Amino acid sequence: MTTIFAEATPPGRGGVSIVRVSGPDARRVTERLAGRLEAARFCYYRAIRDGDDLIDRGLVIRFDAEASFTGEESTEFHLHGAPVVVRRLERALSEAGCRRAEAGEFTLRAFSRGKMDLAEVEGLSDLLSAETEAQRKLAASTSSGKLGEEVEMWRQALLRAGAMLTAAIDFADEEIPDDVADGVWRELQSVRTRLLAELEGFPVRERLREGFEVALVGAPNAGKSSLMNAIARKDVAIVTPVAGTTRDVVEFRADIFGLPVTFLDTAGLRETEDLVEGLGIERARARAEAADMRLFVGDVTEAARGLERAGDLFVETKGDLTGDPEAVSSVTGRGVDELLKRIFEGLNDRLLGTGLSSHLRQAEAIRMAAEALDIEISAPPEIVAEAVQEANRHLLRLVGKLDVEDYLDVVFREFCVGK
Repeated sequence: MTTIFAEATPPGRGGVSIVRVSGPDARRVTERLAGRLEAARFCYYRAIRDGDDLIDRGLVIRFDAEASFTGEESTEFHLHGAPVVVRRLERALSEAGCRRAEAGEFTLRAFSRGKMDLAEVEGLSDLLSAETEAQRKLAASTSSGKLGEEVEMWRQALLRAGAMLTAAIDFADEEIPDDVADGVWRELQSVRTRLLAELEGFPVRERLREGFEVALVGAPNAGKSSLMNAIARKDVAIVTPVAGTTRDVVEFRADIFGLPVTFLDTAGLRETEDLVEGLGIERARARAEAADMRLFVGDVTEAARGLERAGDLFVETKGDLTGDPEAVSSVTGRGVDELLKRIFEGLNDRLLGTGLSSHLRQAEAIRMAAEALDIEISAPPEIVAEAVQEANRHLLRLVGKLDVEDYLDVVFREFCVGK
C-alpha cells in the first residue's frame, strides 16, 4: 500500500497549513524530515529539513494505526501557512516515495479498514458541505454513526427472528409452539414498522440536505419581487410598476434560523397572450407546485387556484401604502422578520422526529428491506427465513458491508483532496 499525502487545510495563505501523511511509510518518512517521534499523539516542535535545507519549523504529530483516522500509521505537519512552504514539503515527501492523495482517499482508506461505515462516510461528506445549522446537525448525527447503530439494532432483531426460524425448520417434524411463531412475527413486524417510519421522513431530510424551496406566488404587481428583495436585503429581483416584469424564476438562497431555504420569485399568474410571459407563467406554476412551501402574496387569484397545499402561507404586502397593520412592508421592512419566523416554523415542524437517512441510496436499501419483510403470517418458515435473509442483505448494503463497489465512486468523488 502506497503512502499518501495531501494538504488538509484550504490552499493559500493563512495562519497554519496542515499536511497529512498516511500509509506504511508515514512514520519513517516523517522522522527522516523531522527527527524521532517517540510518542504517538504528542505534538513535537521540530525543525523540518530535507537534507541541509530547512523547510520550516512547526508541529509534527504521529498516530498509530489503531488510533488514526485512516486506520493506518499517519502523521501531520503543522506549518506556517505559506503556499511555498507547503509545496517544498510536498516535494520532499514525493522524493521520499510518497504519492499525492486523490480526492477523498484518506476517507476511503478509513472506510476500507472498517473505521467508518458507508453511511458515516456520506454523513461526513454532508458535514463538510453543510451551510446551515440544521444541515450540520443532521450530518453530524449520521457521521457519528447513529444511522449505523440504528441499522445494527434492526439487524439484531432480524437475527433473533432468524434463530427462532432455524429452530422451527430444524424441528419441522414437531409442532412449532405458538409462542415461537408469535415471537418471530412480532420481531419482523416491529422491524418493518421502524423501517417504514424511517422511510416516511426521508423526503424531508433529503430536502434539508439539499435545501428547502419557498415559492412566492401571486398576481402581477402583487409585491412578490419587492418582498423577495426585502427578504434578501438586497436587489435580487427587478421591481417596476409595469405588470409582468418577472418572466423567469429568480432564486435567492438564504439561511433562515439554521434552515437552508431557496426563495423563488415567480412570474405573476394571470391570463396573457404574450408568448414570453406565458412561458414564464407556465414555469412559475411548475416551480410553485414542486416547492416545499408556497407563499401567496396578496389575494389568491383564479390563475393561482389549485396550487394551495397544507402548510402554505398567505401574506398581505404594501403595508406602508395601505396602512394595514397586519400587512408586511417591503419598503420599511416591517413584518419581514415575523414572516421569516413563520416560514421557519412551518418548515421546521416537518423535521421533528424524522429519523436519520438522507440519501437516496440509503432510502432505497431501507425500502427494499421493508418490502422483503412484507410477508403473510401464515407463510412457511422457509419462506420467512429467506425474507429475513434478504432484508438483512439490504441493511448490510446500507452501511456498506455488502456489494458497495458500485457506490464508492459516487460517494467519494464529492470529497476534497486531503480528506
